[in-house]
Amino acid sequence: MRILISNDDGINSRGIYELAKAMKEVGDVYVVAPLTEQSAVGHAITMKIPLRVTEHYIDGEFFGYAVTGTPADCIKIGIKNVLQFKPDLVISGINHGSNTAINIIYSGTVSAAREAAIMDVPALAVSVTNHRATHFEYACLAAQELSKKVVESSLPTGTLLNINVPNLPKEEIKGTLFTKQGKSKWDDSYLERQDPYGNKYYWLTGSLMDVDDELTNDQCAIKNNYASVSPIHFDLTDHEAFEMMNNWNIDSLKSIK
Repeated sequence: MRILISNDDGINSRGIYELAKAMKEVGDVYVVAPLTEQSAVGHAITMKIPLRVTEHYIDGEFFGYAVTGTPADCIKIGIKNVLQFKPDLVISGINHGSNTAINIIYSGTVSAAREAAIMDVPALAVSVTNHRATHFEYACLAAQELSKKVVESSLPTGTLLNINVPNLPKEEIKGTLFTKQGKSKWDDSYLERQDPYGNKYYWLTGSLMDVDDELTNDQCAIKNNYASVSPIHFDLTDHEAFEMMNNWNIDSLKSIK
């Protein structure tokens, strides 16, 4: 199995190092990841600035390729230019911090996997639910097992698996649940501050509006110490609304020119 690994925390993140080490037990691993942290950049791609790709070494040993771009950039250029072949699987992570509920929209980690899905490559996004994550064992084991299952059984075209694991020792995690994307979201605000010259600047902060209370939702699963696995798709169509709109009378719109 040929596995391309990326992330949004940057190529020096401990999470990507642990993931790459674990996945070498499953197949041939290729790392193409952002040179610097790209958290919450969503599915941004670089258009106006040239991308640079450099070899990256850890303790004198070649680790992978660092890209001066976004997670989605890394998947595009990784497949098209660095590897020059389509891998059997893409895994994005292991992210430091959860990517559940509405946060999925902002996540660079999920976007890297979604870009792979757009390119018709099976993909996983893997996160540990703490920005100072210290426990990666369960997440690595989940990535190993689910990667085999995805390649053997295949996913529907355009679908990826979004995996979130509590930041706990393996023995304290209750198990793994298949879940849906929850509806919890952040109530964002901006703290106003001043720089040393007296100029205003703003720092994003906020609190989680946690509304998910069923274990079938990703956010609820992880806060109850389960690992969560959600199938997600890049099709943003609201199919229920589409069917409803077919009953609308839009004769008045026909006269608009």
